[in-house]
Amino acid sequence: MSTEPITQTDGPLSGYLVVDLSRALAGPHAGMMLADLGARVIKVENPGTGDDTRGWGPPFVGPEDDPQATYFLSCNRNKESIALDLKADDGRTVLRELLERADVVIENFRPGVLDRLGFSAAEMHALNPALVILSITGFGHDGPESSRSGYDQILQGEAGLMSLTGSGPDDPQRVGVPIADLLSGMYGAFGTLAALLQRERTGQGQIVRTSLLAALIGVHAFQGTRTTVAGETPEAQGNHHPSIAPYGLFRCRQGQVQISVGSEKLWRSFASTFGIDAEQPEFATNADRVRNRAKVIEEVEQAFAGLEAEPLLAKLNDAGIPAGKVRTLAEVYAWDQVHSQGLVIDVDHQILGTVSLPGPPLRFFSAADTAETTLTAHTAPPLLNQDGEQIRQWLGLVPAGAPGPAAGAVAAGTGLGRN
Repeated sequence: MSTEPITQTDGPLSGYLVVDLSRALAGPHAGMMLADLGARVIKVENPGTGDDTRGWGPPFVGPEDDPQATYFLSCNRNKESIALDLKADDGRTVLRELLERADVVIENFRPGVLDRLGFSAAEMHALNPALVILSITGFGHDGPESSRSGYDQILQGEAGLMSLTGSGPDDPQRVGVPIADLLSGMYGAFGTLAALLQRERTGQGQIVRTSLLAALIGVHAFQGTRTTVAGETPEAQGNHHPSIAPYGLFRCRQGQVQISVGSEKLWRSFASTFGIDAEQPEFATNADRVRNRAKVIEEVEQAFAGLEAEPLLAKLNDAGIPAGKVRTLAEVYAWDQVHSQGLVIDVDHQILGTVSLPGPPLRFFSAADTAETTLTAHTAPPLLNQDGEQIRQWLGLVPAGAPGPAAGAVAAGTGLGRN
């Protein structure tokens, strides 16, 4: 078997090498986003146990003697895996070789951990001045609480998100996915791409820092300015919008639907369709309707009471009112619209066989002829150290004649780093 990785010719990050030192979700999600764009992403894991998420479950799938965590499968597609003990000379040697070739390194250790291992930002840039370092923490890299451990639900509470989510002020709720982790990974990938663009001009790498705290405050949006400018303290109010009415989840006969009446034109059309007096003083403007939300909800649900969900949705659609249902995830992944957008992909896993995963959310098209150029060759999340031997051979740390990895261990669609 050749020791050279298969070159990826598709994707805007084809030819870039990312070394992913992160674990759990924030960093791995950022790495997966870069991998989805065509970068070669080498995931460095602890020997024996690997990424923490390999043990997060149930659910686990596969054989009882080698169960696979679906959590790990969610954030590690299109990557290779090598197991390195960074406290040992061999592990540090391999990592140095990788860093010398890398374009990007991702890490989410607590501040100071990499420094103690001999891989401070200064030391990494001494090895490779063009390296972009993405560093993600829980509460930030400095400041009075920088040393705190950052876990998603803790940050959802600390950053105020839970105070905005739930049925009311006395019912704070977490978002149903680890949104702080996911958003910090997304911001991190965004910052990494900006740093790579700047490197094209300067030839120099830099450090990109974000945190779970920063990511959540970054999406406070109008609730943030409601606090900082208007001086209000927003509270949870269930499934209705704090600044638009009617906008939210409404009961109908034997079901529920969601509507968004986001303009006065839509309001007049909606009211006319359902026999509501649009000009009564309590409903005359959006501000009036927000102040009288309880009465708005009451009248809307009275108008919906005689209709079941599907006929009601059809009537709303005919009137041009944005509306929808609340789907289960099983319904979402069976939905033909989701499949039409490439949001479900099939990959071949060494243990599980063919499995379906949520797909990348970005698509690309040629400006010349609008032909789709989206990367479609995806690989399954790797087994622990699945590519370790092949990577060592590529780095020249194993004699050329040494045994290579098992068949299928080389991730198709990966390319050499530019450095």
